[in-house]
Amino acid sequence: MKMTLKLAAGYNLLWGAWVVLFPQQFFSLVGMEPINYPMVWQGMGMVIGVYGLGYWWASYNPMKHWPIVAVGFLGKILGPIGFIVNYVQGVVSLSFGVTLLTNDLIWWIPFFLILRKVHKEYKWALE
Repeated sequence: MKMTLKLAAGYNLLWGAWVVLFPQQFFSLVGMEPINYPMVWQGMGMVIGVYGLGYWWASYNPMKHWPIVAVGFLGKILGPIGFIVNYVQGVVSLSFGVTLLTNDLIWWIPFFLILRKVHKEYKWALE
């Protein structure tokens, strides 16, 4: 659990910094038009970087700081749902979905397993 959260922290901090410092680069890489308001994308990078700080702090005691993991897990579920809605409406291209692989999908199982362990241990403690 601790290693998973440290890896997630590092990834989020790096990805967030990249988006803040080079807001148009992602769009160029996936063949999309540059965005008109890069500050919105930079804001997203800032939020993802802040998640990274939360994961880092949670890594010291994942059982105690499970709400941080839960919030991250929800974001990793809701992000792909938002992408699908926007893709179906024609707002974003399929190439934008590459972000789902590393930002969301690869973390589903590890975050789920952390939350399952928390649930099992708290459930046992209440019995």
